[in-house]
Amino acid sequence: MPGQNPTLNQARRRGMRSHQRFLQFQVHLPRLIGLISLCSIWTYALPSSAEYNRPFIPPKVTQNFLAMERSFEKEFETYFGEDLADVTQDPTEVAQTLSRISQTTGTHPGVLWIMPREDHLHLVLLLPGGQPIIRDLYDVPRAKLLKTVATFREQAKDPGQWDLAPAQQLHEWLIAPFEKEHLQAANIDTLLFCLGSGLRGLPLAALHDGEQYLVEQYSLTNIPAFNLIQTEYTPRNQGRILAGGASEFLQLESLPSVPTEIAAILTFLQARLPNQSQWQGQALLNRNFTLKNLKTQLSEQTYNIIHLATHAEFNPGQPHQSFIQFRDTQLRLDQMNTLDWSKPSLDLLVLSACKTALGDQTAELGFAGIALKAGVKTALGSLWYVSDVGTLAIMSEFYQQLPRHKTKSEALRQAQLRMLRGQIQAQNGQLTLSNTPLSLPSEVSDISNIDFTHPFYWSGFTMISSPW
Repeated sequence: MPGQNPTLNQARRRGMRSHQRFLQFQVHLPRLIGLISLCSIWTYALPSSAEYNRPFIPPKVTQNFLAMERSFEKEFETYFGEDLADVTQDPTEVAQTLSRISQTTGTHPGVLWIMPREDHLHLVLLLPGGQPIIRDLYDVPRAKLLKTVATFREQAKDPGQWDLAPAQQLHEWLIAPFEKEHLQAANIDTLLFCLGSGLRGLPLAALHDGEQYLVEQYSLTNIPAFNLIQTEYTPRNQGRILAGGASEFLQLESLPSVPTEIAAILTFLQARLPNQSQWQGQALLNRNFTLKNLKTQLSEQTYNIIHLATHAEFNPGQPHQSFIQFRDTQLRLDQMNTLDWSKPSLDLLVLSACKTALGDQTAELGFAGIALKAGVKTALGSLWYVSDVGTLAIMSEFYQQLPRHKTKSEALRQAQLRMLRGQIQAQNGQLTLSNTPLSLPSEVSDISNIDFTHPFYWSGFTMISSPW
């Protein structure tokens, strides 16, 4: 039209269209907000990458697993008369814990639960990041299994006899169902055994597959239940050790090698390795090896390892019938938690000359529960009393190996391997270890030609609770 500005008209039309779009946006805005919210919900509902990789475990399997763990916990709680479980991990959480430990330590651990039942043998294996693998052997009822266990155990603790047949049969029942398909396929190198009634006194290291002993393949540990062990890992680059013991007792057999044992382990731990700080040590020997002095040391100083070279007996009956012998008195098993063992730094309690009433359920509960009762991370003890020189040999070698390996169970394994392979010998008044000779005390210096390769000398030493 005449007199109108075309440019102005175009601007007005653009403004009207923009206003219309704005009105339409206002109309649809609630819908857009709803869609955005819904997308957010979907995004949050999507599983993480870890959840994508988590294996599906049927609820019934999880329930059975928790019931199994709880049954083991209940046995120890009944024996000690107190609640012991602080955590409850389901199979997925246990598998994740194993994965975490594997990454931290560079090892590949697995847990094997072995439960003898009246009419069959029930086995459960759990590996890092996996799910329970279950085997039921109905041709192995409880009576048949325990009869073979008794024969195997009697031969292992008698240096005058040894027949591989029971060791091979037990390996066939307990290990072979998982070995090739699962243990070897996953490169498992550390096995934690949760053993049912009648099996806790089993010298696992001496099981045999026809070619080699179990300890030649795996580091081994006996656990009361997975939910009853400490799973944190702390490198042992330095620390403090309290080593105590006595060579003579009023009513018990003398242990003439104890002073040599204590001196040796302090020397071996205090020998500085590359990239490691020196360990500090304190000894309580003979007259100074009293319960009062131990309590004083525990209250005044922080120790990572406590080594007791003395008699300890796990007897049938209640906890008060089992004890650790001191120079002046006995510390009963039911009194263990009256001492301040359970400082966070106490990593290992060693009882180097103990014995267990094998085959008795209560005695084996005491042995398997010693770390649990004391509140320490790991315990190391012997199922039967090994000779004085034999104990000196494996304990000295263990402490040589301990600073060289990430896990305590691997240090014990290496000491056992050197025993069974004949690398440790007693001759000419000396004990030949892997790295250095050790002079024997005069009372036993004439002992020679000991066959340390026999399982009697090495298979009874057992790591209890955490292998790490």
